[in-house]
Amino acid sequence: MKASKTDPVADSSPDASGAAASLESFQPRALSRDDGPLYRQLVTILREPIANGTLVPGTSLPREADIAERFGVSLITVRQALRDLENDGLIKKRAAKPAIVAVPELPAQPSFDFRSFAQIAESTKGRALEIHSYRKERSAAASAAFGLKPEESCHCLRATLHQKDGPACQTTFYFPPAIGSRLKRPDFDDVVVFRAVQRHLGIQLSSARITVRADIADEALAEALDYKVGGPILVMEMLYFSAAGEPVELTINKNRADLFSLSYDAPNDLG
Repeated sequence: MKASKTDPVADSSPDASGAAASLESFQPRALSRDDGPLYRQLVTILREPIANGTLVPGTSLPREADIAERFGVSLITVRQALRDLENDGLIKKRAAKPAIVAVPELPAQPSFDFRSFAQIAESTKGRALEIHSYRKERSAAASAAFGLKPEESCHCLRATLHQKDGPACQTTFYFPPAIGSRLKRPDFDDVVVFRAVQRHLGIQLSSARITVRADIADEALAEALDYKVGGPILVMEMLYFSAAGEPVELTINKNRADLFSLSYDAPNDLG
């Protein structure tokens, strides 16, 4: 079967997008209307080598006319099947060329874009806080943040932040002695801990200093977050201050870097 000059699938040769798939890439199968719509059966056949990785992104599919001839269906059936595959994000149709296997879209990742307390609170939407302990501990980071002596301990809340698919963040909250002694474990009844602190103690927080750094997951953290040992971790330290400028809470979040990102706008201040 020869495509006409106006046939948009006339060119099936490999190009810059990658190699061309042969018809042998698809398992031969007799199609019958008794098994349902022909285009749906064809979708199943064409989907398999794409889904299992036999056809990698960038590979050109055979010409529509060649697919139609191989499976004994019409061009209308082929085009309907290709439309379904494109709607599923598996292929990308092109003008005057065969469709190509599409690059899989990555799932959308929650992004930290913190410019206000409201945005910090919004980042926890749809998540749950699993509390593990609330007790006095020593911490070099907390001592430095609160101006404590190295031998002084402070109150520490340890928890895991869960999203729909499982644990996403190991989070630790430190409070200076004057604040932590006024809180009890049942007081942490909000996934946004600083909001619970404000409500229970009547303290109005005015600002937060946020520090971001990179780390890797050790065995304990990897197990807690259902993650791989050595996987990248996005560490976010957030020191909250009262209206009087006193430190009230130090939060250290250790986030799975495959689930979170950090974004911010950079204005052009060079003119």
